[in-house]
Amino acid sequence: MSGNKTTELVGDVDPELTDRVTGLLEQIETRLAQAAVADADFVTQAAQHIINAGGKRFRPLLVVLAAQLGAAEDDETIRAALVMELTHVASLYHDDVMDEAELRRGAPSANQRWDNTVAILVGDFLFAQASSIVATLGTDFVALQARTFARLVQGQIAETQGASADEDPLAHYLQVVADKTGSLIAASTEFGGMVAGLGAPELGALAAYGEEIGVVFQLSDDIIDIASETSGKTPGTDLRAGVPTLPTLLLRAANDPADARLIALLDADLSDDADLAEALGLLRAHRVMDEAREVIRQRAEVARAHLAPLPDGPAKDALATLCDAVISRSA
Repeated sequence: MSGNKTTELVGDVDPELTDRVTGLLEQIETRLAQAAVADADFVTQAAQHIINAGGKRFRPLLVVLAAQLGAAEDDETIRAALVMELTHVASLYHDDVMDEAELRRGAPSANQRWDNTVAILVGDFLFAQASSIVATLGTDFVALQARTFARLVQGQIAETQGASADEDPLAHYLQVVADKTGSLIAASTEFGGMVAGLGAPELGALAAYGEEIGVVFQLSDDIIDIASETSGKTPGTDLRAGVPTLPTLLLRAANDPADARLIALLDADLSDDADLAEALGLLRAHRVMDEAREVIRQRAEVARAHLAPLPDGPAKDALATLCDAVISRSA
């Protein structure tokens, strides 16, 4: 992850902090590739496939920023960040198999380049590498990673099953996002606080902040999938795949007869480019987009409020700036 990418997310709140964070992220990037090296060259190639495709490195960034709230040692911070990112990348291999994805970060997914068996086993290998590293940090870190992984898996199962007949689809979706995305980002901020030597109240605040900002980050992706034509992601990818998102769930919850044509499009096969373009046009002009943006804004402010117990300084300011960044990326 480049320094430019770092400053995009946290702004230039403090040049010294930005330089320090960028330097640590560069070391983490090198160590990520090293952690994916296996005994067999083929396994190494497959394990480094998603890592080499890049990514936001949002979880390592949060580990590093939270670590700056106290007196964290660099190597411990790097190892904590590696555990979080390896766990995340491993989960992507499994996600792509379940979603039958063809692309990941602009490159062919591992299940497309090789096959499902290779993708699943490479994901398992990366989980094992993360477990090996977390064991060097201590039992508290091991326990938190295990709890987080359990939530992540349960969130994936809940997403696969879908909402039950007596369950609110929007509430179900938000819980899935919290479990699948928020939990690992919460663990990232908490890991950073743990290597910084913070106390229980501060760790609780970091976990609450991390979960909320993680949910908000995913919800902002929901907006981008519909509204943005410059994000590098093909607009309507989730719509075409029939994936529920915040705007479409708000639309369905409104149950407005005036939306019959749009609902029909969303319920139909959107493989035709003209149908997809019509659905995107109708959604972009619909009030649910502003409603979704307001949900994001409100939840970002909730995340910001969780930072109150943390020690003042550039690291806290940078975490607060992330709240603004997730609002801006969905504007």
